[in-house]
Amino acid sequence: MNLDLDDEARAFRAEVRSWLVANAPTTPLPSMDTPEGDLAHRAWERRLAAAGLSVVAWPAAYGGRGVSPLQWLVFEEEYHRARAPMRINQNGLFLLAPTLFTHGTAEQRARLLPRMARADDVWAQAWSEPGAGSDLAGIRSRAARTDGGWLLSGQKTWSTRAAHADRAFGLFRTGVDRHRGLTYLMFDLRAEGVTVRPIHQLGGATGFAEIFLDQVFVPDADVLGEVNQGWTVAMSTAGHERGLSLRSPGRFTAAAQRLVRLWRRAGAHTDPALSDRVVDSWIAARAYQLHSYGTATREAADRTPGSQNGSTAFRGGGHAASMTKVFWSELDVALHEVALDLLGPYAETDGLRTGTAGRTADDDRADTWLDGYLFSLAGPIYAGTNEIQRTVIAERVLGLPRDRR
Repeated sequence: MNLDLDDEARAFRAEVRSWLVANAPTTPLPSMDTPEGDLAHRAWERRLAAAGLSVVAWPAAYGGRGVSPLQWLVFEEEYHRARAPMRINQNGLFLLAPTLFTHGTAEQRARLLPRMARADDVWAQAWSEPGAGSDLAGIRSRAARTDGGWLLSGQKTWSTRAAHADRAFGLFRTGVDRHRGLTYLMFDLRAEGVTVRPIHQLGGATGFAEIFLDQVFVPDADVLGEVNQGWTVAMSTAGHERGLSLRSPGRFTAAAQRLVRLWRRAGAHTDPALSDRVVDSWIAARAYQLHSYGTATREAADRTPGSQNGSTAFRGGGHAASMTKVFWSELDVALHEVALDLLGPYAETDGLRTGTAGRTADDDRADTWLDGYLFSLAGPIYAGTNEIQRTVIAERVLGLPRDRR
């Protein structure tokens, strides 16, 4: 593994950093889970797209630059270093798009990807149901054959981004077999027969929603993959959600650097145990970064010239994604727990206002760390609970006896 960037990668880093310094918002945008925040984040995505920075690893035909896996990592590092806005279309960009590259048709990619890159269409997940969460194969929402397509009926819940999104993707039952009776479908959240009921969180925002489907027509063109083979397609999506695509190491190395700055300013380095936890968090973030560099090096070596099979820099998937997901989700919680312990009694206030106005001062704001902590608690749950992932690792990586079910 070569840790030295070549001239092209260094030039790309300089370009991205310069653009973000000039264009990234200096104050946080409103929450994307509010109407005003939804509009602000969509406008930011269009600005990124106009600069050719929305989907840098995609082929140029869909709005990207076709950069190498290593350059994608560089982009992510600079993006999180600049504390640029969260990507409102991450369900589309990091989950659905790589699935389209692997399982979609040329027509689907040409129709859906450019609009996704500009946030003209923001996508929601439509996986979980009231009786099927971690047991995704237990879903009951159905898709029935009709002329030219399918009629969807049923209920989805905890659908991420559905309160403000335009379209959704999910699994529907089209056969009796538990796994081979599922089909992966994409549908319009504003279609006739769709009712979206936002779920209000404790803070008042609506990042999730219930979706009720009453004979909703979906054309055959919006079936992703083969009929009754949706489980295989969904596992491809899940692999990207658990792996590097959704949670790149740049997210955690940037947070670790902020944590070190907080440690220095808080004066808590007199507590050896707390200092050790800061160091452990920094090392873990760095280890994830180096692991990702190694993955990028291997994938670059495996690529054939002109290959366009991948909407992000990484293919993702496989049992390795389960290990990656457990690692980054627990690292995220640990980073924020240490930060809140450093802040002590200020953890629920405005924190240590030791910097000047703007982005520097925001590094030490307790509300920033507290919001991040609350969000991090979801990490061990979404994309398949860590308990389920540990079972996968035990059985399929370590070869231990299968769990009795």
